[in-house]
Amino acid sequence: MSHGFYIGLSYAVSALIVAVLIGWVWWDGKARQKELAELERAGVRRRSSAPAGEAQ
Repeated sequence: MSHGFYIGLSYAVSALIVAVLIGWVWWDGKARQKELAELERAGVRRRSSAPAGEAQ
């Protein structure tokens, strides 16, 4: 086996780890958006948003 094999393998493993992390963050973001939508439907509002009918 040559050094090239180990270098290629390390790049492949690193790329796989990065891809898994990107997928995890994307999946978790979708889950948090779903939770926020459920809270908004339940009437829970963010403190930073102005109450309905009140102009800024």
